[in-house]
Order: sequence, then structure tokens, then C-alpha cells
Amino acid sequence: MSTKPETITNAKQNSPDYFYEFIKGIIKENPTLVGLLGMCPTLAVTATVKGSLGMGLSTMFVLICSNLLISLIKNLIPKSVRLPAYIVIIAGFVTIVKLVLARFLPPVSELLGVYLDLITVNCIILGRAEMFASKNKPLASVLDGAGMGIGFTLALFLMGTLREIIGAGSWFGLDIPFITNPVTLIARPAGGFFTLGIIIALVGVITNKKPKMEAGCANCPSKDNCPTAEKGEDK
Repeated sequence: MSTKPETITNAKQNSPDYFYEFIKGIIKENPTLVGLLGMCPTLAVTATVKGSLGMGLSTMFVLICSNLLISLIKNLIPKSVRLPAYIVIIAGFVTIVKLVLARFLPPVSELLGVYLDLITVNCIILGRAEMFASKNKPLASVLDGAGMGIGFTLALFLMGTLREIIGAGSWFGLDIPFITNPVTLIARPAGGFFTLGIIIALVGVITNKKPKMEAGCANCPSKDNCPTAEKGEDK
């Protein structure tokens, strides 16, 4: 009996879902609003929409490029130096972004300042490199980086829009006529924490990120390796 149909079926089952790899980072696994990663740039550069988009698009470019390169050369990197190698790769793409912005968009480069350099150690990029790109094929890694980058950019754009409109009475630097008394606190650092907290709470409700669980050994994720659970001592 021929096993060709079974082989085709198994190949389809083992093939990655490229559409899911792309959309998962936009809402369901949004790195900022669900994973709570990249908090430093999220709070630091979102006082204006321009700063938010500049940081978001720069990070997305680095995410896509570093994911692609790491996926291509993952078998050539010794395990003992994989993290330093990832950081060097990421730093190379960050340098490209800095040079391009400084040459063609100096105001954005000045607005982002030192936070451009900090993209190198952004835990979103390093995390995707370690957890995904180093274990998957190039196309899936590119789509993962694009989806996570879009999710990060949208989160920053939403933060920047709310903070600039409410805190400065403007959007993209253009005054909004009907806002005559902006709440300047929102444009300040404390306002960043407040705005981020509200958005994260809303996203958590929408995505139902943390379902309720009953306490006890039966529902503990580490119960299989726990001596207390093995003895039946449910504390």
C-alpha cells in the first residue's frame, strides 16, 4: 500500500501556519500590551505620535531583518555564543537605522535620541531571536518579526495618539481647535504610566488573557515535578 497520501498529510500538519505567525503579534500576543515587553521605549517616546511611529517602525525594521538573518545562519552559530551573536546582529541593523534617520529624517533622529541605541537590547527583539527565529525557517521568522513589529508599532501609536491629543491638544503637531484645556499631566512621565495601564487593562478584558484558576496543586503548571503534589499534600 502506498504511503504517499499519509506523507502529504503529515507534511501539511507539520508545516507552519504562516497567517497565524503574522497576526498573532498584533493583538493576541502583542509584545507590549500582552507580553509587557519593551516598556522603556513605550513610556519614553510616546508623548507624541511622531516619536511613537519613529520608534515603532525602526524597531519593526530591526525585528524583521534580525529574525531573517538569524534564521538563515542559526546552524552556523555555536550555542555557547548565540546570545552575543544575536546582539551583534541586532546592533548592526540598529546602526543602519540610526544612519538612515540621521541622513534623511534628522528631526526624528533627534526626537528618539538615545532610545534608538537601546533598540539593540530591546527584549522584544532578543526574545524573538532566541525563542522563534533560531528555531524556525526564514519565511516564518520574517512573518513573526513583521507581526510583532506591527503590534509594537500599533501599541506605541495608540499611546502617542492618546497622550498627544489629551496632553497637548494636538495630533502630529497640528492643533485640535476644540481642545482648549489639555491635561498636560498625560504628556508627562506619570501620564505615560497611567495611559499604558488603562490600555493594558482594556486589552486584557478584550483578549481574556488571564482566565480564573482555582488554587491548589491540581492546577499548578509545575505539579509534575513537585514533590508536594506527588505526596498528595495540596496546600
